[in-house]
Amino acid sequence: MYRSHHCGQLRTSNINEEVTLSGWVQKSRDKGFVIWVDLRDRYGITQLIFDADRTSEAMMTMAKSLGREFVIQVTGTVIERSSKNPNLETGEIEILVSKLTVLNEAVVPPFTIEDQTDGGEELRMKYRYLDIRRNPVKNNLIFRHKVTQEVRSYLSSQEFIEVETPYLIKSTPEGARDFVVPSRMNEGQFYALPQSPQTFKQLLMVGGMDKYFQIVKCFRDEDLRADRQPEFTQIDCEMTFVEQEDILNVFEGLTRHLIKSIHGKEITSFPRMTYDEAMETYGNDKPDIRFGMQFGELNAVTQHKDFGVFNNAELVVGIAVPGGNRFTRKEIDGIINWLKRPQIGALGMVYSRCNDDGTFKSSVDKFYDQDDLRKWSEITGAQSGDLVCVLSGPTDKVRAQLSALRMELAERLGLRNPMEFAPLWVTDFPLLEWDEESERYHAMHHPFTAPKPDQIKLLDTDPGAVKANAYDLVLNGNEIGGGSIRIHDKATQALMFDHLGFTPEEAKEQFGFLMNAFEYGAPPHGGLAFGLDRLVAILGGQETIRDFIAFPKNNSGRDVMIDAPSAIDETQLKELHLKVELK
Repeated sequence: MYRSHHCGQLRTSNINEEVTLSGWVQKSRDKGFVIWVDLRDRYGITQLIFDADRTSEAMMTMAKSLGREFVIQVTGTVIERSSKNPNLETGEIEILVSKLTVLNEAVVPPFTIEDQTDGGEELRMKYRYLDIRRNPVKNNLIFRHKVTQEVRSYLSSQEFIEVETPYLIKSTPEGARDFVVPSRMNEGQFYALPQSPQTFKQLLMVGGMDKYFQIVKCFRDEDLRADRQPEFTQIDCEMTFVEQEDILNVFEGLTRHLIKSIHGKEITSFPRMTYDEAMETYGNDKPDIRFGMQFGELNAVTQHKDFGVFNNAELVVGIAVPGGNRFTRKEIDGIINWLKRPQIGALGMVYSRCNDDGTFKSSVDKFYDQDDLRKWSEITGAQSGDLVCVLSGPTDKVRAQLSALRMELAERLGLRNPMEFAPLWVTDFPLLEWDEESERYHAMHHPFTAPKPDQIKLLDTDPGAVKANAYDLVLNGNEIGGGSIRIHDKATQALMFDHLGFTPEEAKEQFGFLMNAFEYGAPPHGGLAFGLDRLVAILGGQETIRDFIAFPKNNSGRDVMIDAPSAIDETQLKELHLKVELK
């Protein structure tokens, strides 16, 4: 028996018991005649004591030789600590060791295994197995486990059935780039790793499974960023005989359940807004509604004077920054410089101070009087003490810039409390979006999304105006889930493929299996997929998903721990009928 208890278990009620513990040496303190060792495992830390009066000379020598991260087993008696540690759950006791066994020695770690470590991110990713021993990473993985258990519990209670779908599938041209897998047995042919189980879950609905879910790995060969990985995990769900309202109700319930079970907080409100409303009010389709600063469109009250910057703009739009009048001129110049960075690309910013005495002072007083500035204040909802920030330019571009400014100022002002949860449904997305490069429409979500029932006829006359029967669930300014009602009849699906530029032959080659299935009584169906990595991070009060993944890739998509991707042996290349020319 390696252990009778774990290292976070023992209390004063165990005093005088003989116990056996195993774990890693966190640190040791050698005072010559007495040695204390902190022994750590997943559950906590227990202090060990060796002293010259009660410990043999040989064991004292062994204790002195223990280094950080040595794996040891000890047997001893639980005694009361003379100097208690209120910061440890086991801080009132220690183990007087009678037997010590070194199970494995360890070299000095490349960084300290402490909550506040001296290791940089890349170094810790290279030695991720050591990083996992640190409480922040360990606790994040335990937290992820708790979330997934609650997801399974809730969905199972709602009669969802968990079904596994294949990882080796057919490559399709829609969406992000596929990761492809060459087939040794079929020369010149390739599998693709799934970007999602989309078609398979629809086929499960055709098969009569009624309610399906799966916590599943998905793969996309696309550009990386802090909240995106080449492989990620979805909570994938599909339901039969449902309309949009049915799906929204089920997954509002799941979101409520998770926040209640994990944080003990009741969520009563799930506001809804259309895609168009979100873009007009917040400048993006995943707004953070924990704070205000809604957009106020100012064209009508700015384009009547001789200020050419506004007169020549497609859109003039502003936000009221709460308490922003306290910003110094230097701080405002810093905000303007932040906006001018290439990542944002604004040419500048106009501002108006809302003074406590009801007057206004702007950076364009030469062109606008007090009545004009008062209208700016009214439209943006500004109060005394606020600052009105105004941007202008092409509509889409300036909305994106002001949205970025809104989020940056909220961060600086401490308005984004990570333990406050504000969900939101965004609905009625465009079904199609025009791509200038390929000069054709692409599906905004995927080609199986149904158009709004009353807008199908518009596909022939004005396809860009058609709204999708689609919805996203947003939490704290992050899209955590998205889905739609699906097309379930062959004729509408064929029409959709036609508008996406597929010939009938191409559609049959790529998706013939699904079209055939629709001929055998496909029921109305729809679903939603949560991004588990992002959901867990937000519920954990963070936004970087790597902190909640056991073995993440870096920003270049590399696993620096195992050095992947890497070249493969020439023999393997020949077996796979591949030829790689090294540059």
